[in-house]
Amino acid sequence: MKIIPLYLPQFHTFPENDEWWGKGFTEWSNVKSATPLYEGHNQPRIPLNGNYYDLSQLETLKWQCKLAKDYGIYGFCMYHYWFNGHLLMEKPMEMLLSHPEIDIRYCISWANHDWTDAWKASDRPPRVLISHDFDDEQDWVDHFNYMLQFFKDPRYMSENNKPLMVIYIPNLIRKLSKMLDLWTRMAREAGFDGLTYIYQSAASSFDYSWDHTLFDYGVEMNPGYANMAFQQRRSFGLFPRLMKYSREIKRRLGIRRSLVPVSKPKEVGKIDYDAVWQNILRLRPFVDRPKMIPCAFTDWDNTPRHKERGYVYEGVTPEKFKKYFSQLVKNTKEYYDTDMIFVFAWNEWAEGGYLEPDEKNGYAFLEAIRDSIEL
Repeated sequence: MKIIPLYLPQFHTFPENDEWWGKGFTEWSNVKSATPLYEGHNQPRIPLNGNYYDLSQLETLKWQCKLAKDYGIYGFCMYHYWFNGHLLMEKPMEMLLSHPEIDIRYCISWANHDWTDAWKASDRPPRVLISHDFDDEQDWVDHFNYMLQFFKDPRYMSENNKPLMVIYIPNLIRKLSKMLDLWTRMAREAGFDGLTYIYQSAASSFDYSWDHTLFDYGVEMNPGYANMAFQQRRSFGLFPRLMKYSREIKRRLGIRRSLVPVSKPKEVGKIDYDAVWQNILRLRPFVDRPKMIPCAFTDWDNTPRHKERGYVYEGVTPEKFKKYFSQLVKNTKEYYDTDMIFVFAWNEWAEGGYLEPDEKNGYAFLEAIRDSIEL
């Protein structure tokens, strides 16, 4: 099995973060400032040996890649932030490209959502910090040409000479079919047989207003996918439509604030880890969308970002994760037309989803991955 965790490149300083959140801000800022919000709340999360690393340092990247390989990780799906030629957090992936001696596979997930200050906007509409103009067709060309250098890397993940191209929320792109047709032609002109298109977000999966058949695969992006599939929270079913149509209204009216409401502070939401994992293990590919990619999640706690507006999954242990992940591997072999499993996540520390070692569990989640694929 090809185990592919999501990789967040937010752990180094860059000018935009300095401007929006204060000089020196990184994802570690939220992680370090987290506090327990109720008795038994596992916060703050502390990396093993206090390793609050800097992703602008080559040695950090080398350490991460060696650690992943040592525990059976196939490669990283690295979030990529492109806003009409404006790049954010590109340094880790560009550094990986420039050091071919680092032995790790990887692919791109274009995180094509707007950036807002929603995690701080508890009493006002969120402000849009940077957004996309998806209708700019020259930008499609420029974007492909930027990504082509990665597609050509021998370490880049590919299927049948078609590099993997993950788009987080493709249903936000009005002229999606035309853009994908262009990228496919450009890929063939570059010597590939096309691209392997994968959509990722649960919001994309459960928005039925767009043509999913444009893509080769969809990711069962958990825990959100299972929650939407089994409607653990009434609001989850509304979220895909709110995200898509609020953006279209904003585009037409020239509004720079989000129209998706932000709730005022309340008691932390608590969800049962075991119940969600039982639902994940009940999932099967849709008849009309057979090529889905299963997705595991280690943990979820986004209170470092959202405080009382956050959600926490209760009852998490590495032992449970190993049991559930082992069964997901079996399910994938039996029911799915793929040998890939995505994992949330390699290093989403401010959302509680990470495989990297911490002070509480050490390497236990990584050991669970390694043991499960060796069974």
